[in-house]
Amino acid sequence: MYGSYADVLFILFPFLVIALLRVWNEEGIEILKQPDLSIAASILAGMSLGKFVLGLIGDKDLGKYKERIVFFIALTIFLVLGPSLMIIIKTINDNSAAKFVVYVQPVLLTIAITLYSISVSVHKIVENHGHVDFEDTDIEASSEAPMPLKIATEKPKDSSVK
Repeated sequence: MYGSYADVLFILFPFLVIALLRVWNEEGIEILKQPDLSIAASILAGMSLGKFVLGLIGDKDLGKYKERIVFFIALTIFLVLGPSLMIIIKTINDNSAAKFVVYVQPVLLTIAITLYSISVSVHKIVENHGHVDFEDTDIEASSEAPMPLKIATEKPKDSSVK
């Protein structure tokens, strides 16, 4: 999970710099009226969709999880990607934001971070599915365990063979 949080911090870093510059220029609440948080939310939503799609195509044996993964794809598009893109377009075209944007953008960003964390967990499940750790199983102690092959390295003792 620390890797996913590092990704989130890496994505949010340029937006943090922009926010600090806006505070420096005494723009205060204007930070939330700009589409910056929606841009960050849409980036995270896109990355989440990529991880969820990798979860869908990753392993054929994960049939019981496929519907859940598709649900999270739809949830990401419906809750984050669509609204954040609409806010970006509306804010850029009108040069003024509606009052609700100040409240909606942080919520969108929080949901995007949550869905990205879930998508990373799904991706890890797919990567680890089918991986068997022989230290955790009793196959070594069973009589059905395969015997290692012994390679003949000695020369034949029969002197008639030349």
